[in-house]
Amino acid sequence: MTQQAAPAADTEPAPDGRPGGGPGARRSPVLRLLARPEVGVLLGALAVLVFFLLTAPSVRQGSSMATVLYQSSTIGIMALPVALLMIGGEFDLSAGVAVITSALTASMLSYQLTLNVWTGVVVALVVSLAVGAFNGWMLVKTGLPSFLVTLGTFLILQGVNLAVTKLVTGNVATDDISDMDGFDQAKALFASSFDVGGVQVKITVVWWLVFAALATWVLLRTKYGNWIFAVGGDKDSARAVGVPVAFTKISLFMLVGFGAWFVGMHQLFSFNTVQSGEGVGNELIYIAAAVIGGCLLTGGYGSAVGPVFGAFMFGMVNQGIVYAGWNPDWFRAFLGVMLLGAVLINLWVHRTATRR
Repeated sequence: MTQQAAPAADTEPAPDGRPGGGPGARRSPVLRLLARPEVGVLLGALAVLVFFLLTAPSVRQGSSMATVLYQSSTIGIMALPVALLMIGGEFDLSAGVAVITSALTASMLSYQLTLNVWTGVVVALVVSLAVGAFNGWMLVKTGLPSFLVTLGTFLILQGVNLAVTKLVTGNVATDDISDMDGFDQAKALFASSFDVGGVQVKITVVWWLVFAALATWVLLRTKYGNWIFAVGGDKDSARAVGVPVAFTKISLFMLVGFGAWFVGMHQLFSFNTVQSGEGVGNELIYIAAAVIGGCLLTGGYGSAVGPVFGAFMFGMVNQGIVYAGWNPDWFRAFLGVMLLGAVLINLWVHRTATRR
C-alpha cells in the first residue's frame, strides 16, 4: 500500500476517513466537511459543553474544566488505541481489566520483592504487551471473532487479578508503595500536575493530546496507517496486495496493551495502591468513546481525532452531572443516548461520504 496524495480542493473524501476520493467526484465544501468521521462528534461535544455551561455555572471555573479534562484524558488515552484497533476491524473487551493487571503487576512486584518501582513499571509493560500479543496471536491463528478471544482474556484477567492479589497480599488491594525508591520520579511522569494560570492540570492531559497527535500522524502519513485502514476494510484484499495482515492485527492489540499499561501506571502512582476488582466495565466506555468519535464497528473507517472529542464528551457529562447537582446515576442514561445518537450520526455521515 502506498500513501495517498493530498486531495484536490474539489475531490470527494474517501469513505474510510482518509484524504482522497473517487476520481472526478465533486462535492460542496459542506459535504466534504461532513464526510470527515470526527465532525459529528465535534458538534456533539460543543453541544454538551454549551449545555453544561448553561445548566451548571460552576463548570465555568478553571478548576472545574481542569477536572473535566483530567477525567477525559484517563478515558481518552485508552480510547485512542482502542479506536485504532476498531479501524483495523477488531475490538478488545479485556482493555478495562488489563489496566488493573498492569498496575497490580508493577505494585506487587516492587513491594513484595523490595525493588525499585521502575523495575515493576518495566515488567508491567512487558506483561501488558504480552497480553495484547496473545489476543492478536489467538485471533490470527484461530480465526475466532475478537469478541470471543478478548472475552476469554477478560475473564482470565479478572480472575487472576483477584486471586493473585489475595494470595500475595492477603487482601483485595495492593500495599502502599509511596515510600519506595523511584516512586517520586515515576509519579512525576505518570501522575504529576502542573500550574496553568493558578489552575492545577494533570500531566495525563498533555500525554493524551500528544498520543492523539501521534496517532493522527500514523494514520494519515505512514504506510502502517494505510495498513490499518486496509485490514479493517477487507483483510483478504489487503493480504492480496501485500499488506502484512497478521503483523498489523497483532501490533494493534499490542498498542491497546501499551495504553492499558500507561493508564495503569497513572492509577498506581496517583493512589499509591490498586484495588484488584476494578476495571470491569471500563472497556465498554473506551469502545463507546471510539464509536462516538466516528469509528465504525465494521472497521475501515474512523480517525484518531474523533475519539478525543468522544472522550471529552464522557468527561464533560460525568463531571457536568456532578456540578449541576443531579443524581450521578443519570450518567449511564446520558451514555446510552450519546452512543445511540453517535451511531446514527456516523451511519448518516458514512452514507453521505460514499453517495455518488
